[in-house]
Amino acid sequence: MIAFNYETSFNLENKKKTSQWIIECIEKEEHELGEINYIFCDDAYLHKINVEFLQHDTFTDIISFDYSLGKMISGDIFISIDRVKENALQFKVPFKEELHRVIIHGVLHYMGYKDKTDDEKQIMRDKENTCLKVLNL
Repeated sequence: MIAFNYETSFNLENKKKTSQWIIECIEKEEHELGEINYIFCDDAYLHKINVEFLQHDTFTDIISFDYSLGKMISGDIFISIDRVKENALQFKVPFKEELHRVIIHGVLHYMGYKDKTDDEKQIMRDKENTCLKVLNL
């Protein structure tokens, strides 16, 4: 099950198609969907979580809490709409593209992909791009 929750005025369009796309990406990686909760929020909300749970006093676009068991993908993914908007401007990409990149980024972490080293970041980016290519919104 995929649930979309809101702690800001933002509202995700095409929830059903977005859910189908996420499931398709999970299945292509030979994993299965458990329960994923997306929580869309603003910078202040996510900053508080970042300080409280991760002891990072910085803004970020996404924080994910992984509850996956083996190949069963589950977790809570918090996304700052403020950061996504800012990043879209900075990277000169449409907001929806950046939003979907962040949406799938958290799921890819649950499947074991990392982004600490340059090599890991490149693999993560390639996986994000592969998933974005099959998105039909």
